[in-house]
Parts: sequence; C-alpha cells; structure tokens
Amino acid sequence: MYNRISLFRADRGVSRRELAEAVGVNPQTVGYLERADYKPSLELAMKIAAFFGVPVEQIFSFEPFPSVAETLRKAGENP
Repeated sequence: MYNRISLFRADRGVSRRELAEAVGVNPQTVGYLERADYKPSLELAMKIAAFFGVPVEQIFSFEPFPSVAETLRKAGENP
C-alpha cells in the first residue's frame, strides 16, 4: 500500500507527534506508515484522511502515486 502522509503533513505543517495524537496512535506508528513498513487498519486510514479533510483515496492507494514533479508538469501542460 502506498501513501502520501508525509506530503500532507509537510503541506499542513503538522508533525508526526501532532498527527499521532490527533488519530490516537504512537508517533512511531506514523513513521512506520510513512515508510510503508506498516499498513493501517481501515479505521486508522479513515481517521488520517478525516484529520486532513480529504477522501481516503487521496492519501492511500494500492498503486504508486505520481511524483509531485510529474503532477506539476502535467498541470502546466493543461492550463
């Protein structure tokens, strides 16, 4: 499973500790999730998505997400 937790955290200025406290897990768990060493339960995935205010599919995927550079390049091609 792939995720963009670190991207969302960086964008919102949220630390691992702040996210962990908000969703009820240990900060180490957030690190394990970000490195894909651990797969979240459905409940945890939904809590993380709710914390960021986005659908769960924007944070978690079975397929790799396109790189940020690729996404920005495509956005520039389609004004």
